[in-house]
Amino acid sequence: MEFVKEFATFLYQNGIIKFGDFTLASGKKSSYYVDLRLVPSYPHQFRILIKYLQNDIIENIGLGNFDSLVSVPTGGLVIASALAIETVKPLIYVRNKPKNYGTSKSIEGITREGMNVLMIDDVATTGGSVVNAIRSLKEANVTVTDAYVIVNRMEGADEALKELGVKLHSITNVMQITETLYQQKLVDENIVEKVRNQIAK
Repeated sequence: MEFVKEFATFLYQNGIIKFGDFTLASGKKSSYYVDLRLVPSYPHQFRILIKYLQNDIIENIGLGNFDSLVSVPTGGLVIASALAIETVKPLIYVRNKPKNYGTSKSIEGITREGMNVLMIDDVATTGGSVVNAIRSLKEANVTVTDAYVIVNRMEGADEALKELGVKLHSITNVMQITETLYQQKLVDENIVEKVRNQIAK
């Protein structure tokens, strides 16, 4: 939990998580905004995050239990690339749309039938982008049983992935981050309440 506390503080102090009124890419309203694409701009913290993620995966899944790492551009791909170097695992990624030139494929990297991959993304809200990627992989007869995200926004991703037979793991979630910041008197009760209400919807 020490890592989560330090990570939450780091996110807040560097404006990577902000509280207020935001409109997300999906058009949905949100009481906070978290942009993990800023984390690699802080190499020291980024490295600590990757190491923590690596250890969590070793503990919960085991490096021998999957063949490759897979991600979706762009947020998750930066994390997965760093993780692939640390774990010496092959990396593949799934495009949101197949490219309309060259080989016009949606999966980039080497896949083979029956291989088992571990999905990596930065943030999970409803799980939409990961769900689409998992469907593309399943069509290619690639097995996905587990997915890892840094922050779970707790708005349906767990359930959406469960329906596909995939277990969602997260390093932390938005409630943990907000409560940690509240304990350190960095945010007030009002913000904690707003985040709690958003999750409950």
